[in-house]
Amino acid sequence: MSGHSKFANIKHKKEKNDAAKGKIFTILGREIAVAVKEGGPDVNNNFKLATVVQKAKAANMPNETIERGIKKAAGAGNDVNYEHVTYEGYGPGGTAIIVEALTDNKNRTAANVRSAFTKGTGSIGTQGCVSFMFDSKGQIIIDKEECELDADTLMEKALDAGADDFNEEEDSYEILTAPEAFEAVEKAFSDAKIPMASAEVTMIPQNYVDVTDPEAVKLLTRILDLLDEDDDVQNVYTNWNE
Repeated sequence: MSGHSKFANIKHKKEKNDAAKGKIFTILGREIAVAVKEGGPDVNNNFKLATVVQKAKAANMPNETIERGIKKAAGAGNDVNYEHVTYEGYGPGGTAIIVEALTDNKNRTAANVRSAFTKGTGSIGTQGCVSFMFDSKGQIIIDKEECELDADTLMEKALDAGADDFNEEEDSYEILTAPEAFEAVEKAFSDAKIPMASAEVTMIPQNYVDVTDPEAVKLLTRILDLLDEDDDVQNVYTNWNE
């Protein structure tokens, strides 16, 4: 059993995304564009694109919007080039924050991310200053209410597919993989029609930090909210035990 509910965080993120679909659709649209440019428009031969399409459907993005995004990215006239950029820094209460962005203007993104940290009394650090506190892992979260399999069967299937670890929580199951094994495990679950609340390669904190001071919580939340509102920001990872 794990003491930190990843599923609770996923539900929290989904609620925020439901309240700002324009933001999440923008993020997914960029991810689709990059996936198509890197691996082509065929979801059957482009795992990265297939994964993004699955995320888009889970976010209730209309199929026609997804298809339009794929066609646009595959078209000769699409000359917008997005770059992956990562920022690392410190938030109130001794927290560590990693920000992943996908942008067509690195100067704009850097200014916005720095502003978010400053407004919450945090600070941007050098590359690698906090990432050593996180592990890159493939992570699959399964809602117990949506899954008919019991824990033992699910764990056996996950480990047989190449997963490293299986955790049971009160409301969900968590499967962890090495990044290079994620595709095989995700495909095995997809082929078996096992519903996944979330499936992605992510950054998982080695240890979580409790922030007890109300003012620090307020400032940390301000940083995270400002980052969430930025269309360039794709993912934000923190070791805050929210």
